[in-house]
Amino acid sequence: MTYESLCTIWFILLGVLLGGYAVLDGFDLGVGILHPFLFRSNEEREIALGTIGPVWDGNEVWLVTFGGAMFAMFPLAYKSIFSGFYSAVMLLLFLLISRGVSLEFRSKMVHKIGRQFWDWCFFLGSAGATFLFGVAVGNALRGMRVDNAGDITGGLLDQLHPYALLVGVLAVSIFALHGAIYLYLKTRGATQQRVRSAVWLTYGIFLALFIVLTICTLIAVPQATSNFGRHPWLWAVPVLNVLAIANIHRSLYLARPLRSFVSSCCMILAFVFLLGTALYPNLITSVPTENSITIYFAASSYKTLTIGLLIVGIGMPCILTYTTVVYWTFRGETKSETNYH
Repeated sequence: MTYESLCTIWFILLGVLLGGYAVLDGFDLGVGILHPFLFRSNEEREIALGTIGPVWDGNEVWLVTFGGAMFAMFPLAYKSIFSGFYSAVMLLLFLLISRGVSLEFRSKMVHKIGRQFWDWCFFLGSAGATFLFGVAVGNALRGMRVDNAGDITGGLLDQLHPYALLVGVLAVSIFALHGAIYLYLKTRGATQQRVRSAVWLTYGIFLALFIVLTICTLIAVPQATSNFGRHPWLWAVPVLNVLAIANIHRSLYLARPLRSFVSSCCMILAFVFLLGTALYPNLITSVPTENSITIYFAASSYKTLTIGLLIVGIGMPCILTYTTVVYWTFRGETKSETNYH
């Protein structure tokens, strides 16, 4: 196997890890985004938290593994990203930690004010982290200023340009929709009907933002479609993505929550695939492009990449088995208050 092939395989594996995290932790984040607004009583909020309680921390494994793989297999890109986005990364970690802390502390609160405080912390951690993920994607698509040493220049304010902010808002709408569909799948009765109304609302907001961002991307980021010209078969993915989005609407209309959730998962995976397509072969796109950091320039040695594949061959089945067992064990609706911590 050639060195270039190994680099491409690891680029694909990073996409798999990112896609797994986006699908699995996406609905956790979505539940957090909707949490303070959707549910009226403490019992309903307990049920909502119970739907993600057994799985949310396991879903974080995909993000940790993604970061570890980036560190080991593409150290130069890891160095550039974490140094260039240091303030954003520290803020992201704070938000993700606050989300977990909120889940733990809320269950210990006796008084209503204490529960409400942690409910809002849970919302801010979920919405803030999702927004920052979207801003990072927006910067990756648009490109960043990279010097000859491979360092990203500019501060946090330079990264908050209108296109990145729009992608961040779209990310919040995607995960809010994904979380609403998950709650629609896991609840019953009056709570489910209220959730179903929220799904329609979040779907409409997402659809409007998706159309606007697609137009903005074609205008402001023309290089995002450059690989489609070289490989026309890639056009099948955006077509399938549109079909998945349409099937969410159809499944909701037919009251088929599982089909709607599967379509939402496919939609998110398609977005991750399109992100990878827009970047390849770059990990960091530079403006101007001559300083872009490609997978071949940023990768570790041939031996490191090969040993990494062996580790993946052992570790990935373990992660998939754990995930499958947990979701199978806690399948079905959440009927009553659950010990979610």
